[in-house]
Amino acid sequence: MLVVSIIREQAMRYRRLLLPGCRWFFTAVLAQRSSALLTENIHFLRQAFRAVKQTHPFTIDAIVILPDHLHTIWTLPSGDVDFPLRWSLIKSHFSRHISKGEFCGASRRYKGERGIWQRRYWEHGLRDEPDWQHHVDYIHYNPVKHGYVLKAVDWPFSSLHLFIRRGILPADWGA
Repeated sequence: MLVVSIIREQAMRYRRLLLPGCRWFFTAVLAQRSSALLTENIHFLRQAFRAVKQTHPFTIDAIVILPDHLHTIWTLPSGDVDFPLRWSLIKSHFSRHISKGEFCGASRRYKGERGIWQRRYWEHGLRDEPDWQHHVDYIHYNPVKHGYVLKAVDWPFSSLHLFIRRGILPADWGA
């Protein structure tokens, strides 16, 4: 029987459905959608993911980093449902390495927050293998959808390259 638990994130008072053993699709977005902080500071974002994975393990099944947002699929260890903590740590680690200067409203200043990320992120528990495959394809095609490249393989910040190297997808996928 699948145990479903609901937790309340302390800082945001936001309820999230947490399903043990589930794979998750996420979208995380910068506060300023016209920014290119993620790709301009990709090394800091990679550091943030590596640091969090060392202390709170998870597997990145697929990922794409665009200038102002990212999409990813994670698999957490069996019985572990704490992706909100992981996102909090990734966002704060990245933010600590970015020079200050972004707009920061009174509410964020009061809470000691930066104004780099949107407070929330989108999560979707993947139901089955076709749902997982649909979201992997969505991730890998996203740079084409947003007009950054004509072929998905031309976007450098995508797990598509790993899928191609492993022979999971052909080199001309999404062309």
